[in-house]
Amino acid sequence: MRCLTLADELARVGNSIVFICKELKGNLIQLIKFPVISLPINKRFYSESLHLSWPYSIQVEDAKQTIEAISDDIDLLIVDSYALDKVWHQELRPYTKKIMVIDDLANKSFDCDILLNQNAGSERLGYRDLTPGGCYLLLGGQYALLRPEFLALRKRALAKRKKTQDIKNILVSMGGSDKKNVSYDILQRLSSRFNVVVVLGLASVHKQMILNYAKSKNIKVIINADNMSELMLNADLSIGAGGSTSWERCCLGLPTLMYTLSENQKEIARELEQLGAVMLAGNLECDLNALTSDLDMWKLMSDKSQSICDGLGAKRVSEVLTI
Repeated sequence: MRCLTLADELARVGNSIVFICKELKGNLIQLIKFPVISLPINKRFYSESLHLSWPYSIQVEDAKQTIEAISDDIDLLIVDSYALDKVWHQELRPYTKKIMVIDDLANKSFDCDILLNQNAGSERLGYRDLTPGGCYLLLGGQYALLRPEFLALRKRALAKRKKTQDIKNILVSMGGSDKKNVSYDILQRLSSRFNVVVVLGLASVHKQMILNYAKSKNIKVIINADNMSELMLNADLSIGAGGSTSWERCCLGLPTLMYTLSENQKEIARELEQLGAVMLAGNLECDLNALTSDLDMWKLMSDKSQSICDGLGAKRVSEVLTI
């Protein structure tokens, strides 16, 4: 999704965009409106457990497939995959003028000209030791790749937060497939005094259970929402996971009770907690009581979160890429 946001901005200023995607289980190729080159998978080599790191042989195989697929006039190759490192980058070097890597983990070496980590606190992750000399580092929330709709509603959202006197509207969004069904567990613990909206992804494996539960409650269920910025604007509090949607909530100054559902979310969550922008979820009922009864705490979280990301990240990144 963040690559789509960046692609939209690059296309807006006159660039031609092509996506190259592996047809892995759960892929979202159907959401890409740009031309897509789909690469087949070798089922002998690929498994879900390999999404964070591919061994040398698989990276080389994938690089060869990519080289065969691309044209010979690529100005910039943008790589967003936890599985690839400098092995893959070096294979592609002769076929593009520049390579940009989007990363979150800082757990491998890269051979790239530009590296983006949009997470707060990424400035301290030691990327100078992981990238070649002269690599242009784009680090921190100021480079978060948000869709234009969030910037469009930022001013209105921040004005609304200043006037808020009662925490009544809660947005629950665990993202992706929510395999552990955390959304359902949260909904069961929410008091009927709240107006609750829960957003589920198309890949949610428990959506029917949640739909059935919501019928008799004050809960609205939205599957595959296409208006997240409006839902965040209307919410007073978010209960959500610590993925890239964190920066969307920050842009709109929306305080968050945050759950960490995967390893790569933990560092983001800790950083946002230290900055005072979120509260890490522990005992949900106690956390909600604390936030809804202490408006000063809620307002401080809103102020801290909105200072982290202003919604202009895609424009800033695009300007660097098109120098």
